[in-house]
Amino acid sequence: MQHKKEEYFNRISEYIESYWHRYGVSPTTRAIADGTDLSNSTVSRYLQYMRDKGMIDYRGHRCLRTRRQIADAAGRTSVPLLGAVACGVPKLAEENIEEYVDLPVSLFGRGSFYLLRADGESMIGAGIGPGDLVLVRAQDTAEPGQIVVALMDTEATLKRYYPEPEKKRIRLHPENDSMEDIYVSDCEIQGVAVKVIKDLH
Repeated sequence: MQHKKEEYFNRISEYIESYWHRYGVSPTTRAIADGTDLSNSTVSRYLQYMRDKGMIDYRGHRCLRTRRQIADAAGRTSVPLLGAVACGVPKLAEENIEEYVDLPVSLFGRGSFYLLRADGESMIGAGIGPGDLVLVRAQDTAEPGQIVVALMDTEATLKRYYPEPEKKRIRLHPENDSMEDIYVSDCEIQGVAVKVIKDLH
């Protein structure tokens, strides 16, 4: 589907979930169209695309569920895996998501999360090595000392966050004694790292 709109995916998914919560069944295509202010043909095209891409599960009449609903029912949460952090963090849009990873809620909790693949050795002192998956809670603020995904212009980096307002700058600290701190006048926080998933050697 060309020129697909992320807003439409979100609008349709959210309506399906709210309808299920209210009525205990999934909505019809017409109900989705009415509830999202989209045309019936647009909803039909998007539902077909979402089914083909595994974004929703369709098992017959009035049995339509989003990935989040399926994961929640199984006590799991579905988290998008984006690219390597050293290559920049793309927006949380469907076309930038490599895959979804189901994580047990009992271990990782619930919230708005995404996964990044660590690249480089700047955070090895914090136990984050190349190839590790870093679970990031999506948020735009952080406390001093937290490990954040910081966007500087178009480059994203994973570092400890130390604001220095008296010097009108932010210090981004690598957990590697061979590397220097990074100083920026401003950066955009895209999330706070909360867990690391790694292979044992």
